[in-house]
Amino acid sequence: MLFTATAADAGRRLDHWLHQHLPDYSRSRIQEWIKAGRVQVNGGPARASQTLRGGESVAVEPAHPPPLDAAPEAIPLVILYEDADVVAIDKPAGMVVHAGAGVHSGTLVNALVHRFGELSGVGGALRPGIVHRLDRFTSGVLLVAKNDQAHRRLAAQFSGREIEKVYLALVHGALAAETGRIDRPIARDPIRRTRMTARLDQGRAAWSEYRVLRRFTRFTFLEVKIGTGRTHQIRVHLSSIGHPVAGDTLYGAPKQEFGRYFLHAHRIRFHQPGTGEEIVVVSPLPPDLAAWLAAVE
Repeated sequence: MLFTATAADAGRRLDHWLHQHLPDYSRSRIQEWIKAGRVQVNGGPARASQTLRGGESVAVEPAHPPPLDAAPEAIPLVILYEDADVVAIDKPAGMVVHAGAGVHSGTLVNALVHRFGELSGVGGALRPGIVHRLDRFTSGVLLVAKNDQAHRRLAAQFSGREIEKVYLALVHGALAAETGRIDRPIARDPIRRTRMTARLDQGRAAWSEYRVLRRFTRFTFLEVKIGTGRTHQIRVHLSSIGHPVAGDTLYGAPKQEFGRYFLHAHRIRFHQPGTGEEIVVVSPLPPDLAAWLAAVE
């Protein structure tokens, strides 16, 4: 496919501009093509971030993505709890929960299928057992359903806000109060589509409660409890009150040497879907975050 940039396109990023001309493809897909050399500008190599000047000839050779697959992969898993219906995994930071745009292997689902074989199919063939998710660079406890009945009952607990989810977060700045509640709807950011925002008077209802665990000179260590599970919820809410999660550059924090942001799913409380027994599963702070916390002044 051939396109020509006009004078009005000057100043625009190449990947944004191509996404406008190829709306049927995601921007991440287009960025993959650019990285793979499938996009040329004036006959030469291109960069996703390069700025158009107007008048460029842009050639695009589309490629179909590899099929998304929940194929078994021998990836180690840390199991925090397991019974006949549920398994609780200690997800490491950097692991994607299931395949999606730009990620086709190495996911938690690939590891789960290898370890357990058949899991709940309620979420579809690409998401066996997955009842809820954690962001890629959020570590900690995540529940997986072994069968369809367990999946439905756990999902009902999540939707009924019966499951307690507690996180640990290090944030920038000093919060004025020892405890607080953020009750703001969350919506997709209309300008930066990779972000969510709590600064609009619209979106899905969401609340987060925090409690100060320790104060430092430039940071505050928090326990955060959420009653809803919106995309990026804790990160968005804390950023919206001027205290972004440490290392979370997407939401306004400066880059950190540790290579991730400081957010950990520490504890989850639920009722065993078969017996109704209350179960509490705890994931200790991982070594990288423990080392980060020890280095904070």
